[in-house]
Amino acid sequence: MSSVSERTSQDASRRLSSEERRAQIIEAAIAVFGARGYVGTTTDEVARAASVSQPYVVRLFGTKENLFLAALQDALDRLLAAFRSAPRGDDLQARSDAMGAAYLGLLEVRGLHQILSHAFLLGSHPVIGPRAREGFAQVWRYLRDDPAEGGAGFSAEEAQKFLAAGMLINTMVGLRITDEYGADTGMTELFNECFPVSIDYVLGVAPRVDELW
Repeated sequence: MSSVSERTSQDASRRLSSEERRAQIIEAAIAVFGARGYVGTTTDEVARAASVSQPYVVRLFGTKENLFLAALQDALDRLLAAFRSAPRGDDLQARSDAMGAAYLGLLEVRGLHQILSHAFLLGSHPVIGPRAREGFAQVWRYLRDDPAEGGAGFSAEEAQKFLAAGMLINTMVGLRITDEYGADTGMTELFNECFPVSIDYVLGVAPRVDELW
């Protein structure tokens, strides 16, 4: 997996369109906000991660709040797109497993799981809070909606369990406890339980303690 800085360095060799540059900044914002949270992130840090100037970020997005909202929306869009891309057979367990694999595949988008977790903790924020609640409700509706209407068709209990498993994954990724695998018996057991068939993939792509983003 290439890092945000590696991708931006590759892009530096050619002139990007304004839309490509905006997408590059949002990708960097997801990584930085995911690692540092909304309060702990500055637009300057995002600009450096995206290899652009801080005034350019402000010119495109105006405020840190607007930048966070754009990054959150992109993360939600990617999440729902990943769910929708999962095979839609009649077997509900197979569908759930495919959606779970798609969710893990989003580890390739550095910071995506963490920025969702950060957003879901900002319920009291007057602007971000409503958008985070709307996004969370949108995910729930997708899980519950009939497959004929484009949803996953889970029962309320199945949807609750699926969300709970996803939140546990977000916590593990946010804690960056991958280095504990093989060193701590409890954490090794937890990883093996959560990722029985994808442990090597998760250990290879999840962020480490010594990584910035």
